[in-house]
Amino acid sequence: MEQIEREAMTQKISLNVLVKQILEKYVSWDRFGDKIGMVPVPKEILIELGDGMDKSDVNMIIDSLKPVIKNNIMFMKGKYDLKRCIEALEDYIRATGMKSDHRIEGALHHFIVQHELGMTWSLFVEQLLKEIFHEFLPEKQIKTQTTEATVITTISLGSDFDEHSY
Repeated sequence: MEQIEREAMTQKISLNVLVKQILEKYVSWDRFGDKIGMVPVPKEILIELGDGMDKSDVNMIIDSLKPVIKNNIMFMKGKYDLKRCIEALEDYIRATGMKSDHRIEGALHHFIVQHELGMTWSLFVEQLLKEIFHEFLPEKQIKTQTTEATVITTISLGSDFDEHSY
């Protein structure tokens, strides 16, 4: 308890806020981690692995991961659809300490992921998001902006789309 109190002071937030954050992370991600076979991997290892991959490696990994992602989302969220898929990816990004944001401008939705893992992983995130959106909305045009640390994926989903309402 003393460590949690100290952490709250370090972060300059109340103890209640920190406890709420811990519980929200547990409910949205941690309680499933062991059950779906997640293992923590140091960021440096991912950066090194990314440096040795090309586009065909990225595509091969995504093809291998798609059924795993689908099964895990069905287990965690109780169904597999676009809203649950986006929400699960947001949960994962938050749990790993990466940054993400979902911004809405009229009908356009901008999904921003900042990972700081290098260009190969940016291409991985870009391609994975394109494939997820294409699976559910094959007729929709998807635009991306990509740097070594950030991917922005833009798609028209309508002003009333909310991945947390299902």
